[in-house]
Amino acid sequence: MTVGVGHYLALAALLFCIGAFGVVLRRNFLAVLMSLEIMLNSANIVFVAFARQAGGHAGQVIAFFVMALAAAEVATGLALAIAWFRVARTVNVDEAGEMKH
Repeated sequence: MTVGVGHYLALAALLFCIGAFGVVLRRNFLAVLMSLEIMLNSANIVFVAFARQAGGHAGQVIAFFVMALAAAEVATGLALAIAWFRVARTVNVDEAGEMKH
């Protein structure tokens, strides 16, 4: 049995759905960031799968840039989480509206 592009797309769709549910259902800011990482990794799987099918390297290059974007997102997100925790003593997403005051 060979693994085709459809298998990669099914895996990417599953990972994307897990990440989307994590973003919607989680209340912890760090859990939301991890869910976003899962969603970005599912996009990487799609890019690499289509590049493999086409025989080029463009998908790998795009996936590399997506990983660089994810690293920047993690650095910025963790800095925001630390600053938020210092002020509010919580990382609960529901209490973010209270920081407007």
